[in-house]
Amino acid sequence: MHAGYPGLFVVMALGNMGFPVGTEIVVPSAGALAGSGALPGVGVIPAWTIVGLVATVAEVVGGIVLYTVGYYGGVPFVKRYGKYVMFREHELARVHAFYERQGMKTVFLCRFIPFIRGVAAFPAGVSRMQKRFFITYTAAGSALFCFGLAYLGDTAGKNFDTIVATLHEFSLLAAGVVVLLIVAAIVWWRIAKRRAGSGTAA
Repeated sequence: MHAGYPGLFVVMALGNMGFPVGTEIVVPSAGALAGSGALPGVGVIPAWTIVGLVATVAEVVGGIVLYTVGYYGGVPFVKRYGKYVMFREHELARVHAFYERQGMKTVFLCRFIPFIRGVAAFPAGVSRMQKRFFITYTAAGSALFCFGLAYLGDTAGKNFDTIVATLHEFSLLAAGVVVLLIVAAIVWWRIAKRRAGSGTAA
């Protein structure tokens, strides 16, 4: 990640405004760069922690932007164009009721679902979910997601050489197994062909 932490912030914020940037890959990749030393720490704070913090703040900021779009633009959009996307105005009441009952749980759990996590803020805004609850549960879910993946990426980055060596050994083993299977298949085919020939001759 050549742009460093600012680049990470921009990408993660865009990912939570509905842009398909693959946040599930970006965070562990940034964590791996932190583990390999490509991203610096700050004082006694390890780099992976900064990755998690920057990514979490960016997700909340991006989520707030999309939430705001849904809050102020969602209802007029549905009223005008909802029929073209199979979403009628009367269904807004059901969405609102759902978020009244399950909104906090839904916002939190959506932080762990690929693709959905990038657009989950929009229906929360359309339903007029209370902003303080939206921010709180988005931040909590994002923190678990981002810090967890950043730590895993950091661990992988610190053990990159070991992982590569292990994968190399595994690939050699897999290649050996494939060769043995091919040889066994050829031997079996020849034996079966000879038996078939003997049966025909008899």
